[in-house]
Amino acid sequence: MALGSTMAPLGAAMPVFSLPDAVTGALVAPPPPGEAAGTLVMFVCNHCPYVVHVRPVLVPLCHELVDRGLRVLAINSNSERTHPQDGPLHMKRLATEEGFRFPFLFDETQAVARAFDAACTPDFFLYDRQARLAWRGRMDGSRPGSGTTPDGAELRAACEAVLAGRAPEGPQLPSLGCGIKWHPT
Repeated sequence: MALGSTMAPLGAAMPVFSLPDAVTGALVAPPPPGEAAGTLVMFVCNHCPYVVHVRPVLVPLCHELVDRGLRVLAINSNSERTHPQDGPLHMKRLATEEGFRFPFLFDETQAVARAFDAACTPDFFLYDRQARLAWRGRMDGSRPGSGTTPDGAELRAACEAVLAGRAPEGPQLPSLGCGIKWHPT
């Protein structure tokens, strides 16, 4: 069942965190305010059909954004206990096969997803140079099985604005995807 993102309030400070990169094992944290043109934090996973649907457009878009000075951090917060296919070994394989040029971080405790109030995969949070939330929502209007091809237009437009030092314009619509797989209680 598809779940929408929570649409966190604009202007909120980016949560402070440090997570291991599934590829290198190194701890990665977001840049301090003023160090990067902006930061895109995206909650994704290996198996979600919504992520699989957008990945062919999302990965090249992220590489382009990295080349232009935007920091990109992909975070997987799914429970490895209930979804072992989303664990670090599988994350490393996916990131290597896809040639990710951005960290793919594993949120084992799910504390980072809770700090962001992330709800689904994919879920996007775009922060400006001062690490304030400038945009959140969906990549575009495509969905698996809808017959529409992903183009990343909404995410691209928001990132273009942040890279230019402007606030993104237009409506910010919730992302739609698989709910984050929380640890069993």
